[in-house]
Amino acid sequence: MDINYELYKVFYHVAITLSFSEASKQLFISQSAVSQSIKVLEKKLNQPLFIRSTKKVQLTPEGEILFKHIEPAMNLIRRGENQLLEANTLHGGQLRIGASDTICRYYLVPFFKEFHTRYPNVHIKVANQTSIACAKMLENGQVDFILTNYPNSSLSNANSIRTLREFSDVFVANARSFPLNGRKVSLQELQEHPILMLDRKSTTSEFLHQMFQKNQLDLVPEIELTSNDLLIDLARIGLGIAFVPDFCIPKDDPELFVLDLEEELPKRQIVVACNESLPISQAAKQFMEMLH
Repeated sequence: MDINYELYKVFYHVAITLSFSEASKQLFISQSAVSQSIKVLEKKLNQPLFIRSTKKVQLTPEGEILFKHIEPAMNLIRRGENQLLEANTLHGGQLRIGASDTICRYYLVPFFKEFHTRYPNVHIKVANQTSIACAKMLENGQVDFILTNYPNSSLSNANSIRTLREFSDVFVANARSFPLNGRKVSLQELQEHPILMLDRKSTTSEFLHQMFQKNQLDLVPEIELTSNDLLIDLARIGLGIAFVPDFCIPKDDPELFVLDLEEELPKRQIVVACNESLPISQAAKQFMEMLH
């Protein structure tokens, strides 16, 4: 089917903004031209793509299906344009990285500093998402590469994955609130206490739920959050026992202790992953080399 790229471009901007007027501003064309382009595309595809009302615009189920294919294509085109403009130099352009808040804070900051010192004209854009969401962004071509906790169920076989470091997950608590220091504690015993952990959309949550299931136990967290730092703060004031990566725990914290777990939990890794089917910019190559 021969459909002009410009029609898909208009569709993409309307789908992103869910607004004909906002799309017209982004494309520098009239709102009537946007509306006409969508009508032409719908006629060519013989499918309604948007539900229009006086207050809002929504994608139809058919529009949702098309958008899932158009979005990565548009990102790939934009990525190619940026790379051509950079002309394979490090004198400008953009570096797009996906990583969780925890990995950014506790691992990436020194690398950001070094890279910016070497290549001050390259703009570093960081997408802060969970490791699972970062894998989705990589698949859609929204980032050049990601740093993620591993294992990660959302990484595909098309990804090139390299391990950067290993770490252990631990339970931490306030000794006054939970007198468990100095002895072994089992996962079964932990069920009797309030557990604080990351929410279900994280690889950490996946991992801990699997460990409990492996031991034929049910895990019902007291609190689920999106921040390891906040989990540690809540554990410090005695609200529960937090499950966090060991590298997040402040050194010599008088309020916290690490529980001595009876079961041995396997180590996890921080990895860097890129999509082998997509071209890698010079800036991305240089940053990944620094990581190693």
